[in-house]
Amino acid sequence: MSGAGAPKAGSIDGRGLHVVVIAGTWHETISNGLIAGAQRVLDEAQASHTLVRVPGSFELAVAAQAAFAGGADAVVALGVIIRGGTPHFEYVSAAATDGLTRVSLDAGRPVGFGLLTLDDEKQGLDRAGLEGSKEDKGAEAADAALRTALVIRELRG
Repeated sequence: MSGAGAPKAGSIDGRGLHVVVIAGTWHETISNGLIAGAQRVLDEAQASHTLVRVPGSFELAVAAQAAFAGGADAVVALGVIIRGGTPHFEYVSAAATDGLTRVSLDAGRPVGFGLLTLDDEKQGLDRAGLEGSKEDKGAEAADAALRTALVIRELRG
């Protein structure tokens, strides 16, 4: 499991930050687990947040761009792409990842990366923060977005 070596999370004061959680609609059980983990972290940090659903992972970047144009301090991008028998997996995974990176750099604001690229559904269930999951990637993505937004706020004075 890739969670080995993860930093120990402490409390975050997210008051005054507005975060948009953008989630794809594919693989509903996994997606809903990711959303719940992200929202829990944002609530605990007292950051305001909005949930937006998009059809799939390919659409995450353009929705993140719109969120930043609307004044979001950070975005948490959540999606699930499961490998199939065609090259579609590689194209969508690369495009979504590259798009989110570009949007973050262009905006100068963080995107918490919660896009799961998986070989099978079990890997997603293990990472979705559900009962019995080994990891909570939605929570991790929200934590990273908040911490980075605070660092950027500090650096900009």
